[in-house]
Amino acid sequence: QVQLVESGGGLVQPGGSLRLSCAPSGSIFSINVMGWYRQAPGKERELVATITPGGSTNYADSVKGRFTISIDNVKRTTFLQMNSLKPEDTAAYYCCAVLRLGIAQPYATFWGQGTQVTVSS
Repeated sequence: QVQLVESGGGLVQPGGSLRLSCAPSGSIFSINVMGWYRQAPGKERELVATITPGGSTNYADSVKGRFTISIDNVKRTTFLQMNSLKPEDTAAYYCCAVLRLGIAQPYATFWGQGTQVTVSS
């Protein structure tokens, strides 16, 4: 079964930057949308950003102007560039994608394993 593979998390100081990446582990037919959720301890999961293959994006108000989502349509990889990081950004970040695995298959939702982002001095 296709899985989403994430990388790029780590520990950074406030004001620092990280770039997350996410890509399917196997072949897929098409992408409807890819994006990122995050969940901090004691808080609800929230949508961070989404992007379509055509480049349409949406961002949570809390990250606008600081985070940039992008997509490589050849590698089928989405990236989340995170700048000016704040302690409030500390969370487990989960990649999510709505994909078709074959021409005769419907779209389905897939999730990554999560990558930890910690912003602390």
